[in-house]
Amino acid sequence: MTIHHHLNDDTLMAYVAGTVSESMSFVIATHLSLCATCRNKVKEMEKIGAVALEDETPLAMQSGALDMIMGMLDDNFDVESTPPANDRASSTLPMPLRQFLPDDLDQIQWRNMAPGIKTFPLPEIKAGNGAVRLLKISPGVTIPEHGHCGAELTLVLKGSFSDEVGRFKAGDIADLDEDTNHQPIADTSEDCICLIVTEGPLKFKALMPRLMQYFVGM
Repeated sequence: MTIHHHLNDDTLMAYVAGTVSESMSFVIATHLSLCATCRNKVKEMEKIGAVALEDETPLAMQSGALDMIMGMLDDNFDVESTPPANDRASSTLPMPLRQFLPDDLDQIQWRNMAPGIKTFPLPEIKAGNGAVRLLKISPGVTIPEHGHCGAELTLVLKGSFSDEVGRFKAGDIADLDEDTNHQPIADTSEDCICLIVTEGPLKFKALMPRLMQYFVGM
């Protein structure tokens, strides 16, 4: 797998610092399980962070601080941790996504969202005002033009799509902010399947997509 589109440095630094949300951390960790380039960047950032911490003057911990830190660690999706005993070693899906899905993408029970577009929500991942979901886009189908209320990460698992930013294939991730408007189209003869996290509702330009958004919560 050759990956051409990676996570932005700011996103990786926030991930290393532990300042991203659980939902963003989940998708970032899934991409890291596929991308050696981004994993190496994370390791370098962690080294720099460790050196910076060594130079800091130690501070006394407040009462209950250890319990609070352990609680934060419970929400971390560590891509290098040992898989649980009941994990499906034969699954073709990347970690940590595989623990929430069947063994194969073809076994997912998709829900119809719009003609040529199906979805599979992942409500187990806390997303606040946003959402974490899989999208399955039929060949040649276009997602209506839209902007974002906050950041959006789109990790391609199968197939590909093109938009104003570029062409994204399996393993690529689109790291977009609220200033980006785009209109993705599935541009091959196979379905495009993506893992998507948003920090807030999408901002569609046209009336019909906005009406659809009201019913499907996209």
